[in-house]
This record gives sequence, C-alpha cells and structure tokens, in this order.
Amino acid sequence: MTRFKLTVEYDGTGTVGWQRQDTGVSIQSLLEKAIFDIAGEVVTVTGAGRTDAGVHAMAQVAHFDLSKDFAADKIRDGLNHFLRPGAVSVILAEVAAPDFHARFSATGRHYFYRILCRRAPPVLDRNRVWHVVRGLDAEAMHAGAQHLVGQHDFTTFRSSECQAKSPVKTLDKLDVRRAGDEIHIEASARSFLHNQVRSMVGSLKMVGEGKWQPRDMAKALEAKDRSACGVVAPPEGLYLVGVDY
Repeated sequence: MTRFKLTVEYDGTGTVGWQRQDTGVSIQSLLEKAIFDIAGEVVTVTGAGRTDAGVHAMAQVAHFDLSKDFAADKIRDGLNHFLRPGAVSVILAEVAAPDFHARFSATGRHYFYRILCRRAPPVLDRNRVWHVVRGLDAEAMHAGAQHLVGQHDFTTFRSSECQAKSPVKTLDKLDVRRAGDEIHIEASARSFLHNQVRSMVGSLKMVGEGKWQPRDMAKALEAKDRSACGVVAPPEGLYLVGVDY
C-alpha cells in the first residue's frame, strides 16, 4: 500500500465544496472518480481543509492510499487526463510517508481573499472576487484586523454549523492591503473554524465602509456571540493558498 500526497488547484464555482455530499459535485468526489478511472480502486481522498461551496484553492493538499504500484508522476498526469477539462488540476503528486495525514499533519493553513472595489462588474474575474462598488479604507481594515490576531475565542466569527470542539483558535496573521482596485486579505493559522475567514472579512468590509470603527472588531470578538458578527463575505473571493507541514 502506497500513500500519495497531492497538491491540487481548483475553481470552486458550481461545486458543493471540497467534501463529498449526497447531491452536487464535490472536489473530493471528482478526485476519487479520477483515481478509480486510473487504478480501478475505490479510495477516500482526504483534504487538508474542507473548503465551502464556491471557494477556490491554489494549493489544497490531500492524500490517499493505493494498493497498486504507480509512479507519482503517472498519478499526476493520469489524474489530470481524467479531470480535464473540469475545475480541478493536480499540480504535484508525491509518495508520502505511511503516517502522513493531509489534515492532521498540517501545522499551518493560509487563505487569501480578494475584494474588487469599482463601479463596473468583473467579467474576467467573475466568481473569483467579491465585487464592491464603493471604495474601502484598507488602512482602517488592517487596523481592525490586528485586534483579532492571537489566541481568542472566535465564537462571534464561527458558523452556527461549525463542528469544532472548541471556538478557541490562534490567528497568526490577518493582513489587509490595497492592490490597485482590489483589497487583499491574508489569513494564517494552524486551523480555522467553519466560515471564520469569511466572517472576519465581512466584518472588516464594514470597517472599510466606515460603518464600523477598527475598535469595533475587538468589541465583536469580545462579545463571543454570533449575532455580533457583521456580514459574512461570499465564498467566491476566498482561496486556500497553502498548507504547511
């Protein structure tokens, strides 16, 4: 039995997200079907993060086991052959240690969020940015974001459907910067709660609009109450950009 580690890029538009579900197309099910097409084996592909419907990935990491003998580059090329021309591409396939686990071995996860601030709607970046017609104050957003960095109870920024045992997480980084017409937000932590990044981004947008002051981010955090959260950012601007091991 060989364990393979995959680095995967995908467009989450039109999918139900990473996790296999009873209805709809998932990234996990697309990969599992492609593996069956190559090797004739039914496998479970485990991802480092269960991205939501509409969320994208530049470097999702996953693993699976095969009893048949395959070279890693043949796995990569074979998967891409059967995945083509869909929304998923395998960037890299590697033979991993038997005890490697894409989810539980991870020591850090990195997310990136794009907000496009302009009157005209996006065409080339449709479903890949959050389109906001008015400008946002990136400096105020960054100042507000710093109130969330560190170890906190993130109940306010946690989905009511979150299944994590504890709302306490350590947020290592939450940076906001302007890039032309866009606002870019980078978030890093060992792990995140369900909808945590989108909840934080939505509240930061309210700071950028002047509806909240930067200090209001701290007040929302301290409330430990989901109703204290601002709007939840849509999934299309969010990308999983890397996983550390």
